Amino acid sequence: MTEKVDDLDELKLAEYLTQHVDGFKGPLTASKFAGGQSNPTYKLAAESGNYVLRRQPSGKLLKSAHAVDREFKVYQALANTAVPVPKVYHLCEDREVIGSMFYVMELCEGRIFWDAALPEMSSNENRVQAYIEMNTVLAAIHSVDLEAVGLSDYGKPGNYFERQMSRWSSQYKATEITPIPAMDQLITWLEGNMPEDDGKVSLVHGDFRLDNMIFDPQDSKIIAVLDWELSTLGHPYADLAYQCMQLRMPGSSGKPGSMSGLAGKNREALGIPTEKEYVASYCDKVGIEKIDHWAFYLAFSFFRLAAIAQGVAKRALDGNASNKEASKVGAFVAPLAMAALGVIKTES
Repeated sequence: MTEKVDDLDELKLAEYLTQHVDGFKGPLTASKFAGGQSNPTYKLAAESGNYVLRRQPSGKLLKSAHAVDREFKVYQALANTAVPVPKVYHLCEDREVIGSMFYVMELCEGRIFWDAALPEMSSNENRVQAYIEMNTVLAAIHSVDLEAVGLSDYGKPGNYFERQMSRWSSQYKATEITPIPAMDQLITWLEGNMPEDDGKVSLVHGDFRLDNMIFDPQDSKIIAVLDWELSTLGHPYADLAYQCMQLRMPGSSGKPGSMSGLAGKNREALGIPTEKEYVASYCDKVGIEKIDHWAFYLAFSFFRLAAIAQGVAKRALDGNASNKEASKVGAFVAPLAMAALGVIKTES
């Protein structure tokens, strides 16, 4: 779903892309994709075909946030791996062209699902295959040979959760609108119960969830994993716990931008694996027996998402959000923190 835009100079952009993207031919018309709270994303319809443009939002940005240049780099690096990603054409770091840094990539024609119960799929067999595919792709991301693809310098190896806690607790405090006691309590617990670093380092996506994947128009195969803004070198269990965290959330309307989970859903009736089955399948694919400290990884995932939501709410308050619904996201922060405290109580 897209909407007409008036924040891009289409003539100037077409002239620039004609000079910098092989085979590009204007004129072009731009429309903005619905959903997403971070980097504004547009469909470009040109005489030479359809493209996607992803840009930083306008206004003052938090340090290391909205790193579209990092997204571009990781797409390039993964082009010939088992991880499905779109083809990228050009990164523009000249903010004079459209007012912010941006890149252009191919438009992957397929299906994006927002409801974790996958009601759009016609059978349980298709839903089973979709979850197997997500599990397989996640294992593939964590199995990328960093040296071979040129990503060995993509982040700092080791002490991932310690560094992430420092980053997100600082960003949360920087964007705090009103004090939330549950968040303060959660931060204290996470800092006091952090597992010792086990030396595991891999590429991590950082936002591995259903609506950041494009599925084939006809089957359950993933043709592209999107939104690598938060990717880095880190601990693979962060991605796995993040996805499982999302699946613990309440179900949604399935509309773009809404949070969607499987809480209260009959997974067996839908053909969707339990959390234990999903984690066990991942462990089998990456060659490990089990995952210790699961409560910490889950609680951290809730915390990080809450911190991100707080940032979205603050941008909305400051008038810099890319989505018109952004101001509502702040209402998720306290419930996410409470959910994390619930995980700590039941899982640790």
